[in-house]
Amino acid sequence: MFKNKIYSNLLIMIFLFSGCSNNTNSNISTGSSKITVKLSDAPGDYEFVYVDVVDILVKLNNDDDSENGWQSLEAINTGIYNLLELTGGVNVLLADNYQIPSGTLNQIRLVLGDNNTIVIDGEEFPLSTPSAQQSGLKIQVNEELLPNFEYTFLLDFNVDESIVNAGNSSNIILKPVIRAIPEITSGTISGTITPSSVLTEIIINIDDQEVSTFTDANGNFLLVGLPEGIFNLSINPDPSSDLNDLIIEDIQVLIGENTDIGIIELM
Repeated sequence: MFKNKIYSNLLIMIFLFSGCSNNTNSNISTGSSKITVKLSDAPGDYEFVYVDVVDILVKLNNDDDSENGWQSLEAINTGIYNLLELTGGVNVLLADNYQIPSGTLNQIRLVLGDNNTIVIDGEEFPLSTPSAQQSGLKIQVNEELLPNFEYTFLLDFNVDESIVNAGNSSNIILKPVIRAIPEITSGTISGTITPSSVLTEIIINIDDQEVSTFTDANGNFLLVGLPEGIFNLSINPDPSSDLNDLIIEDIQVLIGENTDIGIIELM
């Protein structure tokens, strides 16, 4: 009888200990979610910037910095893309409603191949990649994915900040600067600047952070990944054009919507 009581108490202790251990992962959701990933770019002052997209990976429910826990989304539409064509709302679909476990999406990793090049003054140069990024660029996300919901993330490649000239044209480095933008929690601002022949930078400031883009060949622009609120828009044409800068005040941004400011003629 005494032995049976000791044995029963041990079983209870083991059960309680097991329950406590499982509580450490209580923040991990059960079930699955679907994720779509797109790649776009903010226009830059280059002729062509080609990147070799190989794969897209995610890390779920794991906030450490190790190489463990990465999962491929089996990227579609891999290949070499001119980033300067992925502007004004144009993007490339890298993952389409791929099913993954629900929980916290900690990081997204864009894996690039070796065929990355840039064209300057009509001449093509290779883009070297720092060894620390050859396995792919890690992009912090830390978004909660609930079961049975679909999520879309836009990888916004900032080509102007990603190209580093190390002193000569034979050593141009690609150090990708990319934001991961959940489309469902952001809005956009678009418009058209004339004359379209003048390269124009569009800027807004959000909590001391500058978000900017350039007009495309038709004068169109699109600012993405903007929080809800009211903002002032700075329009800065190329100084050599002798056109005046312009500020448009009190532009409202709504989640999941685009605010089109129409055609703006610079004087």
